[in-house]
Amino acid sequence: MAQPLLSLRGVTKRYGPVHANSGVDLDVMPGAIHAILGENGAGKSTLMKLIYGVETPDEGTIEWRGEPTQIGSPAIARRLGIGMVFQHFSLFETLTVAENVSLLVPGKKKELTERIVQLGKEFGLEVDPLAHVHALSVGERQRVEIIRCLMVDPKLLILDEPTSVLPPQSVDLLFDTLRRLSARGVSILFISHKLEEIRSICTHATILRGGKVTGNVVPRDFDAHTLATMMIGRDMPHLSATEPVKRGEKQLEILGLSLASDDPFGVSLKDISLHVREGEILGIAGVSGNGQTELAAVISGETPLPKAMRDGISMLGQKAGALNPARRRELGFAFVPEDRLGQGTVPELSLVKNSILTAHRRGMVQSGMIRRGRAETFAEDCIAENDVRTPGPTAEAGSLSGGNLQKFIIGRELMLEPKLLFLNQPTWGVDIGAATAIRKRLIELRSAGCAILVISEELEELFELSDYMQVLSEGRLSARFKTSETAPEDIGRAMIDASEGAA
Repeated sequence: MAQPLLSLRGVTKRYGPVHANSGVDLDVMPGAIHAILGENGAGKSTLMKLIYGVETPDEGTIEWRGEPTQIGSPAIARRLGIGMVFQHFSLFETLTVAENVSLLVPGKKKELTERIVQLGKEFGLEVDPLAHVHALSVGERQRVEIIRCLMVDPKLLILDEPTSVLPPQSVDLLFDTLRRLSARGVSILFISHKLEEIRSICTHATILRGGKVTGNVVPRDFDAHTLATMMIGRDMPHLSATEPVKRGEKQLEILGLSLASDDPFGVSLKDISLHVREGEILGIAGVSGNGQTELAAVISGETPLPKAMRDGISMLGQKAGALNPARRRELGFAFVPEDRLGQGTVPELSLVKNSILTAHRRGMVQSGMIRRGRAETFAEDCIAENDVRTPGPTAEAGSLSGGNLQKFIIGRELMLEPKLLFLNQPTWGVDIGAATAIRKRLIELRSAGCAILVISEELEELFELSDYMQVLSEGRLSARFKTSETAPEDIGRAMIDASEGAA
């Protein structure tokens, strides 16, 4: 029998009273594409950090090629031949793509630049090597992480939610790459909440629940529903179809807005028109890097509009072009940003303090002083109502798993009872059970009369949620599609050319 490339025996990691991993046994065979399954907070990312040397086990042993080893740092892991693509990116935003790659990959700038372009074309991970990371979308940053990892020729490649922000065609290309790597004997540890992807690509799966291994299976032997039930230990929440409600007044309207990007690597918006009414969900589809970041910044108020364009956007019955983000929120607007660490929350602050950032008008501030009791109650309610797995409201936002932090952010905004809600990539990195619960709550909110705008690269999500859809391509929006009368192929064609669409 072949010897495992990597073996874990009785690995335990504690953070105070919390057991992130407890007595974990794991064998990863050469050439295996091995999934780690579990709901948010099950201990998946912590286990990967232990293997990559970011964290050190409190108990247990790790063997590499049959020999006990201590992986005390990522540098040691890389020397062994272990590479990792993190769910939350580890890139310096003020450096270019090529400069970020050069921090881990030796070589001259010209050679690295050519290699980045070559890998991008080969694997469908195109990105400008001279672009500064701060100017890239989340999807483009993901590509940089994957390219950088592939350039060090790993023996074991750890991928934490690698397809969360990739378009379908890039996912297919990535999977082709992973299969080629597997055929060459490279082992891959694969974390994803997309169970059909796991059934398609993975040869093995280990299931974690509450930090413990609860099973080892061959994914393709089970359907996605059964895998989900094994993963969360209970029946899946059901997202029932709802009848459209009577639409009311327009709560958001943008008319013919064109805005040149200040960033040489950004995407300029061209003749953008959209509207969202009360009791309606409008979904914006599109491949990452086609203007989603720029459109979101205009709607949230982060990008100030020139005077001549300010009449082009109305929100909740008022001209909003001159209103900053705080003033828009005062009208009844709430926003869930794409970047949950840094924009959605301050990672170093507690959940209580992160509640105050957008919910301070809920009686948390009086005469300029914070009413801590009110803030703590709000955070506790948000945690309880949204099943956020955390030791408590004083935990730092950055200590939560990505999916649990996303549940907290969305819960915080929903507790504000908005009249207009805007969500950018609402279920990125969220497990299937939590994602279904989030979508269910959004549909209920829409049915109660809220106007909701969703930007998502998950077509399946938009077809589940949206009453209407538009496609963003190269900074242009297609005409509106009525979701009930539209096929995924129609949206796919519009992704290629946003000028094609249905009125």
